[in-house]
Amino acid sequence: MSMLENRTYEELTVGDTASVSHLVTERDLLLFATVSGDVNPVHLDEEFAAATPFGGRIAHGMLSGALISAAIACELPGPGSIYIGQELSFLRPVRLGDDIRIELEILEKLPKNRVRIATRVVNQEGKKVVDGTATVMAPTDKVKIDRPTLPPVTC
Repeated sequence: MSMLENRTYEELTVGDTASVSHLVTERDLLLFATVSGDVNPVHLDEEFAAATPFGGRIAHGMLSGALISAAIACELPGPGSIYIGQELSFLRPVRLGDDIRIELEILEKLPKNRVRIATRVVNQEGKKVVDGTATVMAPTDKVKIDRPTLPPVTC
């Protein structure tokens, strides 16, 4: 079993980075549509999506946002982090089969244990698909825990 370990506010330094990769699958789109209620056919119906400017299905924009959230919660700063705010710009579509990389970088340490983090998502071609910044309350207590095992989900 893998571990989750945070970096406390005191341990963080401007320029610290972390990244996580994720392969976007049909299952991701179905689960995200189920949880969010976003059943826009541009995400779920190939025939409909083919007639859009994208020429095919694309992932929900906020799926990338959720993956950024997970990277903050599990990697940088990690467990105990509290999201305060997020600005996102969606630059290119994310498609089924894309192998995206979520990149985080500490930009600034702020008062009250807050940090400003660059939040970028890059596709397998190295093209930036999402760009933004997050404000996060970094943890003050050191945590190292087993990564929870999630139950299997079928769809």
